[in-house]
Amino acid sequence: MDIHAFWLQAQALWAALEHQPLLRTGLALAVLLAIALGLGRLARQVLLYGMRLLARQPALHWLDDLHRNKVFHRLAQTVPSLVIQFGLALVPGLSDKTTLFIGNLALAVTFLCLTLGLGALLNGLLDIYARTEHARTRSIKGYVQLAKMILYIFAAIVIVATLIDRSPLLLLSGLGAMSAVILLVYKDTLLSFVASVQLTSNDMLRVGDWIEMPQVGADGDVVDITLHTVKVQNFDKTIVSIPTWRLMSESFKNWRGMQQSGGRRIKRSLNIDASGVRFLTDEEQQHLARVHLLTDYVGRKQAEVASWNQAQGEVADLPANRRRLTNLGTFRAFALAYLKSHPDIQPNMTCMVRQMQTDAQGVPLEIYCFTRTTVWAEYERIQGDVFDYLLAVLPEFGLSLYQQPSGADMRVRLVRP
Repeated sequence: MDIHAFWLQAQALWAALEHQPLLRTGLALAVLLAIALGLGRLARQVLLYGMRLLARQPALHWLDDLHRNKVFHRLAQTVPSLVIQFGLALVPGLSDKTTLFIGNLALAVTFLCLTLGLGALLNGLLDIYARTEHARTRSIKGYVQLAKMILYIFAAIVIVATLIDRSPLLLLSGLGAMSAVILLVYKDTLLSFVASVQLTSNDMLRVGDWIEMPQVGADGDVVDITLHTVKVQNFDKTIVSIPTWRLMSESFKNWRGMQQSGGRRIKRSLNIDASGVRFLTDEEQQHLARVHLLTDYVGRKQAEVASWNQAQGEVADLPANRRRLTNLGTFRAFALAYLKSHPDIQPNMTCMVRQMQTDAQGVPLEIYCFTRTTVWAEYERIQGDVFDYLLAVLPEFGLSLYQQPSGADMRVRLVRP
């Protein structure tokens, strides 16, 4: 069909509708709506095509994050409402009230789309930040969530004010009178925000930290820090959500210092049976002097003891007046030398074997040292190897581990004549 002929027919039809004002106005609104939707679809295609062209540049790869969060979709959605706002003046037969209502409605939709676009932009910026080095230690998700909350609150005020054709300041003044109620409703949010700021600014918590908080059943790695909650994945793979404000009002243990130090502490005791503690005989001293880890110790202590006893004179003939080597003290020296020579024990950190207060379970001999690794499985393997060896070597010193009598022990005693 010839375009000129089509245009003439459209003019004739439009002129014929002059006697039907309602139909003419409705048809004009329908045409305006169709044009607005068409331009909106066109704007979205143009924006997405332009974004794909720009995203091919290596320096503009961050545009993919904005596209993934539908920033350009939200911006394109503002086009239909803008077209309706500016096109209402071309629609014949509309009353002032109808024009004002439709215009305010379209303006409110524009504000809504812009708000959703800004929210999507904040999400995109959060994704961009998540790929940086700082994101590994400092989370900004709480700040983004707070910014979105403030944005949505003010956008809601502006949209409602637009729909009722009132100034937003009027609603804000009424909102000020309700501040006490708002503070009560958003108490946890405000507390969590303050706690989030303090945790981040003081570097008390990072994503990836191993924290321990028994009162809430948390013992694992921090996987997410948000405005309201901190998510912790326990070692049994369960997830614990802790209100952010509780991390400031209650105590928790952060193992980051241990992980950064490069060594994890071993602090465990061997309960030695007190009945086996005694002095070493000369033959036993000669035997233990052949042990590589004890050669220097036994030689040095024998010279020291002999010099001390010689200085005592005749009174040293009485056994109670003489200094002698004990099997427990020699074992303690052996254990310390063993730890210092162990390839998996950190030599630059505290390493000692100390005798604790004797109790009903014997003489506790505490092993205190640090491993070279902080990996849990490796740490447990090293700790197990150390204590396996020390337990197995105890009989060489005439010592044994204390163990409470069991049912089998009682049966053996009863069977023996």
